[in-house]
Amino acid sequence: MATRHTVNLRYALVTLLFVVFGVALVVKLFHTTVVEAGAWNERAQKELSQTVKIAPERGNLLASNGNILACNLKVYDIKIDLRHNKVLSQNPIPWAKIDSLADSLDYYYPRVRNLRQHPDTFAKYSWHTRLKREFEKEPSKRTRSLRLARKRTLEDFAQIRNFPYLKDFKGSGFRIPVYKEERNVRIYPYGRMAFRSIGRVNENSETGEFHGYSGLEKDLDTLLYGKPGEAKKVALTSGLTNWVSQPAERGYDILTTIDIDIQDMLEEELLQICKDSRAEWGTAILMEVETGEIKAISNIELLEDGTYGEALNRAVLPFEPGSVMKPISLMIAFEDGLVKSVNDHIDCSPFQRTSDPHAPNVKNMKQVIEMSSNTGIARVIFRGYADNPAAFHDRLTSIGFFEPMHSGIAGECVPRIRKLLPKDSKGNNITMTARHLDLARQAYGYNTEIPPLYTLSVYNAIANGGKYVRPHLVRALISEDGRDSVLPVSYIRDRICSEETARKVRECIHEVVWGQHGTARAVQDERVEVAGKTGTAYPVERGQYNTSKRRYAFAGFFPYSNPKYSCMALVLGPSGTSANRTSGQVVKNMALKMFSRGLLNNKSTFTDKRAESVPVYMASEKYEPSEVDAELGIKRHKLVKSPEDALTGMVPDVRGLDAPTAVKLLEQRGINVSLQGSGRVVAQSLPAGSEIPRGSSITLRLKI
Repeated sequence: MATRHTVNLRYALVTLLFVVFGVALVVKLFHTTVVEAGAWNERAQKELSQTVKIAPERGNLLASNGNILACNLKVYDIKIDLRHNKVLSQNPIPWAKIDSLADSLDYYYPRVRNLRQHPDTFAKYSWHTRLKREFEKEPSKRTRSLRLARKRTLEDFAQIRNFPYLKDFKGSGFRIPVYKEERNVRIYPYGRMAFRSIGRVNENSETGEFHGYSGLEKDLDTLLYGKPGEAKKVALTSGLTNWVSQPAERGYDILTTIDIDIQDMLEEELLQICKDSRAEWGTAILMEVETGEIKAISNIELLEDGTYGEALNRAVLPFEPGSVMKPISLMIAFEDGLVKSVNDHIDCSPFQRTSDPHAPNVKNMKQVIEMSSNTGIARVIFRGYADNPAAFHDRLTSIGFFEPMHSGIAGECVPRIRKLLPKDSKGNNITMTARHLDLARQAYGYNTEIPPLYTLSVYNAIANGGKYVRPHLVRALISEDGRDSVLPVSYIRDRICSEETARKVRECIHEVVWGQHGTARAVQDERVEVAGKTGTAYPVERGQYNTSKRRYAFAGFFPYSNPKYSCMALVLGPSGTSANRTSGQVVKNMALKMFSRGLLNNKSTFTDKRAESVPVYMASEKYEPSEVDAELGIKRHKLVKSPEDALTGMVPDVRGLDAPTAVKLLEQRGINVSLQGSGRVVAQSLPAGSEIPRGSSITLRLKI
């Protein structure tokens, strides 16, 4: 009975316990669903109303031929969770396998470069040291995300997954301690090429968004970035999850005007000129005359370590241009009727505190530009603007000279040319004498600051018959579905001048390179007729001119008879050289390289001349020329020298022979032979026809 009573009591207690628990549950349920219903509903609504921004995929930047200049790449940070259950369950710790893992990581994914070059470096940064430090900690204090590799591919993850120790963990996903975190990175396949023009991106620390901070990446950021999507929280049986309500729209792919081959050539030429002239920096732009497409843009600067690299984009920054301004002033003079013909004359005697060192004192318009006469161009402009110097600024405004280019290049500045008003900003009077002096200087490129891109745009218009096309770096936008929107050629002005004026200015500019007294005669080359204007100016440092340095400019176009490209180079280097030998050579060499590749509407690489050439054979006793002709299918040849010519005289004449034949003939005469160089014989130490002394020696100099 006692046992039965005990059992019944226990059942009663258990039943009571369940009843109490049930009542408590009902009370809590009632309290939650009725009493606190408002608060819980408000909290649920708050959770469900939350939206999550979905970052869009950034568009690609493409070269004119479709090659990728900048694109996204999905990479992974590979990590290990050292507090994962499968790691914590290991007892004892398998140190041998962990050491093998460290060896593999040190070999394939070292923490620092050149890890094994110094014992101290290895001891400090080896994976042996890092893993040992982690595994010796208390399990609860180990890191949950030890990064093994950064910005790696899926192939890297598969490789690391099969390293010693890690391959022992079976399963996938959260069931193993090794995992990967996905991230997108921006890559630039051409490295530093056109670095400043293409630009770079960085991450906003507050929003986590990636936006451009330089170059095209910055200037076209709104198009490249795309439109963010939106996801809302929804309740499922398994809990809350994100439900995409508005998908993200990928940014546009942007087809630029950059030609990779031309870009490579321009960077190479500018770099070489900077090295040769010991320049501090150089910038160059090359654009297509008809369309205004910028085919290449390069910026080279002397770095702190003594090497040159791509740096600040000075193509869009204002500088005092010097004499490259003169053709622009002359264009206005022709257009305004201040001069009528290229043969009109002007007095070039001293004027407005400057003089012309070139004879004669009276020059025509060709000679004014050819010899770069400051006084000549100033007197021409004074014919129309001496009474009202401020009108010269108004005239430049009328042709669109101060309007933003919207070229697509970040950091673009407009020209700075002071309007010569009779009063300054404080209301003080400015004498006409001072205004006249400034007007003269503005006419020949001083007291002004003009970005190279603006100067080149006017030269391009002159080459283009007066059509003032807008320089630009963007050709087309390509949407996510592959449809492209080609941007039409736009104009700053339909015309900057008449076609007749443009022809006259081109004729004057031509004399700078091809005239008898031109300042850029070293730019001449019969293969490509380049026309352009030189300009030099001292840099202003600490408020005054630094005469130990100069900026050397050359702006022009080619080929002269039918201009296809315009180009300008600007180099800051030490005084003592000239624009003719620095920036002018950049433009000349670009013209020649483009000619050799058939880019100037010509047949490429002088192949016509090569087809007319005849192969030249060195003399040899081993091969008969007729046999070589038959083997190679050659119809005719030239012979440097036949071996029979060497048989006359006591010391044979072996000049022109190949080395084996010459040595054989001389040794047959008992002469010891020594050779210098390689190729055919161009000189011999014993004269041909002289007697041969017993035991004599001869030295042959060879040249390819």
